[in-house]
Amino acid sequence: MNPRKRELAAKDAQPDSPLASANPPVQGVDACAVKPPRAVCVAIPHVGKPVRILGNSPTEFISTLQNSTLAWINFTVCDIAKDGAEIATLLGFSASLVPEVIKGYYASFVDGETELGIMVPAVMISKLDLRSYPMVILVRKDLIVTIHSEEVVRLVQFSRYADVYMRKLPESMPLGDRLTSMLVRILDENNSRNFEYLREIEEEGDEMSELLLDPKTPRMEVGKQIYNLKHTLITYLNTLWRTLDVLHNLRYGDAQLVSDNPKMLAQIGLLVEDVNRQISLSEHMSEVLASGLEVLQAIYNNQLQILNNRMALTITWLTVLGTAVLVPNTLATIFGYVFNLDWRLQLWTLTVMFVATGLATYLAYWWVTRKVQLPSAPD
Repeated sequence: MNPRKRELAAKDAQPDSPLASANPPVQGVDACAVKPPRAVCVAIPHVGKPVRILGNSPTEFISTLQNSTLAWINFTVCDIAKDGAEIATLLGFSASLVPEVIKGYYASFVDGETELGIMVPAVMISKLDLRSYPMVILVRKDLIVTIHSEEVVRLVQFSRYADVYMRKLPESMPLGDRLTSMLVRILDENNSRNFEYLREIEEEGDEMSELLLDPKTPRMEVGKQIYNLKHTLITYLNTLWRTLDVLHNLRYGDAQLVSDNPKMLAQIGLLVEDVNRQISLSEHMSEVLASGLEVLQAIYNNQLQILNNRMALTITWLTVLGTAVLVPNTLATIFGYVFNLDWRLQLWTLTVMFVATGLATYLAYWWVTRKVQLPSAPD
């Protein structure tokens, strides 16, 4: 495994966070049945510096939220549909918000005026196996809640220094701007991690090019590799397009909870530009793969042409050999009765047969070599 793949695996597969190591699974029991939701809360209190608190239940953060001007809670759960709805209800969101949000195809945007529900895809790729996990973001005037499965740890890592990010927000900044800035930072963290996996697809494409360079590679193997790579890329593009739809809904500040400050909207615009750039790079890769399919077709046509040349060459020389066999056979049929006569007549007949066979074979060979364009003999 190259260093890049080891880095991605370390980031998204083996987190060393205390949240990820707590409550180890019990053998013979479903992990989701014994692991409660794990969460980290980062909040800006009314007085003092931002605080960071670990917990398992939303009720553990109620007192912190009551004494804070802005807070972000990140939950790691096993079942988003079940645990997410329960978490949202305990934190004061509508019970129907999470079920409505997760109905979307890869991503969704639900504006409830006083609350906002967003789902964006968290992409993970291993070789050509692409998996998209839903990441739910719930927003109200002073709180952001993110809910995702255990496979996704990017926000768990971001939470380690989220208090530092909140500390850098100016105290004079309006609450709506702070909320929007934090939301943009969370979306940017997810988009950046999704973009890293495009390199994984590129590396697989580079490995596939080695197969194309080897003329002995089976055509079916090359075709399967190209299909799998293109399928992964198309699925990846779908996640980017759906993410772009969500960002467009935020871009102009139409949602009441999103700040209409031009500086905040400019930050969302930068996210849109980043995703558009990712889409452009992905579409360029798609064009490269399309050229790879053309190469595959050329290889296939070349193999068919080689086979046709071999068949044509074989048939041509079989024609010459057939002439050498058919002429004496025909003469033997005509003069067969002479073998019962005088030996002189038999000698004369055999001489005629050999001379006629030689002349017919030579004429057939001369005609084929002079008048017929023979294919070159394969190596």
